[in-house]
Amino acid sequence: MTRLTGKVAIVTGASRGIGAGIATAMAAEGATVIGCDVLGFSAPALAATEALDVTDEDAWAQVVAKVLERTGRLDVLVNNAGITSPESVHESRLEEWRRVVSVNQTGVFFGMRAAIPAMEAGGGGAIINISSICGAAAVPGIAAYHAAKGAVRTMTKNAAITYARQGIRANAILPGWIQTPMTAGQSADVNDRFLDATPLGRPGTPSDVAGAAVFLASDESAFITGVDLPVDGGYLAA
Repeated sequence: MTRLTGKVAIVTGASRGIGAGIATAMAAEGATVIGCDVLGFSAPALAATEALDVTDEDAWAQVVAKVLERTGRLDVLVNNAGITSPESVHESRLEEWRRVVSVNQTGVFFGMRAAIPAMEAGGGGAIINISSICGAAAVPGIAAYHAAKGAVRTMTKNAAITYARQGIRANAILPGWIQTPMTAGQSADVNDRFLDATPLGRPGTPSDVAGAAVFLASDESAFITGVDLPVDGGYLAA
């Protein structure tokens, strides 16, 4: 369990669900993991935790500065924090639209902007942005979520091309239906629709996504950048 030994990672949305799974798996593989979430939390398996509102650019600068002061480097950024909303285009309230886009898209922008200079100074790094199957295929409603998660994919490709010569790789993971507090809060009809369309016939788990994130953070993926990696039980292949 040493695939990430010597690497320092920031994982957002790390208090639960996919973020907690990724943070715990990276720590188990030897990384120094700083888990961040909008509310403070404790996680003994991690090197540290920080309260971070991903929509606050100043807070991002402070977190990265703390990490550099503590460790002297930043090798991995996982932009995982996300929220959803059921509203369709004609129903979308501007305040709700801005809330979803602010967390899911602008938060990723702030994270990359804060982390990239630190990665450049250290000779490179790996950015892993959590998009969604809904960033590649449509379902009814969730208009703002679709917009933001689709943007995350193209933002990731832009970063991959822009910073490749600086040794920075950027890849996106597209989770399918994963058992998390977020999906537990959705209606049974919505969840059944996703599961019925998943060829493997089961829900995913945070550890399924974490395995992909560990791979993309590790040197095993040293020649991989700019990709969309579905972790979706075959949903997008159907």
